[in-house]
Amino acid sequence: MNDPSFAHFRRCLYALVAASGLAVTAHAQVASPDLLRAQQAVQKAQEADADQYAPDLLDSARQGLIQAQAGAMSRSRGQRRDADQLARQVAADADLARVRSDRAQAEAAAGQRRAEIAGLRESLGLPAEATP
Repeated sequence: MNDPSFAHFRRCLYALVAASGLAVTAHAQVASPDLLRAQQAVQKAQEADADQYAPDLLDSARQGLIQAQAGAMSRSRGQRRDADQLARQVAADADLARVRSDRAQAEAAAGQRRAEIAGLRESLGLPAEATP
């Protein structure tokens, strides 16, 4: 007399389908460490004003990041592997853009300081210092 109804099985089936759908969605949204590193590297390059000092490299890194993100969402294991490789290349490009930007800013600041020193030497009547 206590036979389970088919409605009970249907509810369990719905719950199972919903749980597996959530698990697949959660798995797809987890980015690889390489992709996260690439995103951080592009962000740091932008913060270092690489747009001004290394625009081609930064644009290349941005485009590569978009491609890597698209590949990471693929169902194909090979495409996800390619996306990780591309993400590592993007991180390297973005790091290079950041370093070039930092270098250009440091060189500009050093040039400004040299000009200030030359101006001060001149105002004090000291001979100009030989430039290296």
